[in-house]
Amino acid sequence: MPDKINRILVAGPPAAVLVYVLAPEKLVGWVHAPDDAAKAYLMPSVRALPTIGRLIGRDGMIGSQAVTDAKPDIILDAGTVDPTYKALADKVQSETHIPYVLIDGSFGRTSETLRDVGALIGVEDRANKLADYADSAIKDLNDKLATLPSDPRPRVYYGRGADGLETGLSGSINLEILDVVGTMNVAAAAGKGGLTKVTPQQVVGWNPDIIIADDPNFAVSVRSDPQWAAIKAVKDGKIFVSPSLPFGWFDSPPGVNRLLGVRWLERLLYPKLFRSEFADDVKTFYKLFYQIDLTDAQLATLLKGVK
Repeated sequence: MPDKINRILVAGPPAAVLVYVLAPEKLVGWVHAPDDAAKAYLMPSVRALPTIGRLIGRDGMIGSQAVTDAKPDIILDAGTVDPTYKALADKVQSETHIPYVLIDGSFGRTSETLRDVGALIGVEDRANKLADYADSAIKDLNDKLATLPSDPRPRVYYGRGADGLETGLSGSINLEILDVVGTMNVAAAAGKGGLTKVTPQQVVGWNPDIIIADDPNFAVSVRSDPQWAAIKAVKDGKIFVSPSLPFGWFDSPPGVNRLLGVRWLERLLYPKLFRSEFADDVKTFYKLFYQIDLTDAQLATLLKGVK
């Protein structure tokens, strides 16, 4: 590892969020270019960074030449750590001769991830501030959940995309915060794994109490589509869209950005337990993590439709 790390190439979206919240000045480029709506919620210094692409993952790989052209001191990836990702990391490192750091990005390790990467890249003080926030938020959640009866747990379906038919199986990093907030991922009935495609008939059979959408188009269509009409969540009007600027609160990507999603879900699911002024929580998070002061208009956009 180099003695000083000033330029970091990120391998995927969760790592991009991680580097942005810790040391935006060290980020050499985006995996996917933020759109104009997202840029308004990011520091001006990163809005025009180049789009380099995804280094590894299901969307394919950029070439080793593109990696070396970015002149990074290290490559950083955060997310699932398994033999496949380790092998890909070894391959990229051997081809580019650039140190590759693969770190566990699971939600339960959020504070450790922040502290570990902060120490690695020389921003320990900032990392500790963010990690302290994570520890406090998760402790508050767990303390209050411990006062609830263990059953029945709210049963939730999370639908990705305009048709809402992509979701995550048991163990999927994309849906792990459902377990964190004490709910049941109904798609776990289809087995263990990552993201998968399902059918409306499967969701009808699972009959979730709540539907969370990452795409507003799905939230609109599911309310009137007769294929979904028999589902309890549709009958009860319990369909919610996860805010997504500049990064998703629930997922997209499954990174440290989900800390705010947990605050949103705990209020949504247990309003009698969590009574803080949510607008203040949102402003605090954006100031601390994204280093921007939300305007009243921006706050209203984020909270539009949020329960």
